[in-house]
Amino acid sequence: MRIILKLLAAPFVLALTLLVAVLNFAFSFASWVFCTLSFLCLIGALFALFTGDRWGIQGLVIAFAVSPLACPPWRSGSLTSWTVSTTR
Repeated sequence: MRIILKLLAAPFVLALTLLVAVLNFAFSFASWVFCTLSFLCLIGALFALFTGDRWGIQGLVIAFAVSPLACPPWRSGSLTSWTVSTTR
């Protein structure tokens, strides 16, 4: 009976393993894109700031908002390292 259940579960295990791999790649690629976008926005904002344009500060705020530094811990996957004490 166990062998039959393992044979029935094998396609689901394979599909979920492939899904994790694809989503991990997508997350890594999106992280690279946002880091690049943040860097380009930072360079443009610093240029605007030094030339006296009014968009310098707004550009710096946008660059920070797009950067991984502005990402809260529950979106970056480090929530699992937090522990909640239930004892008083």
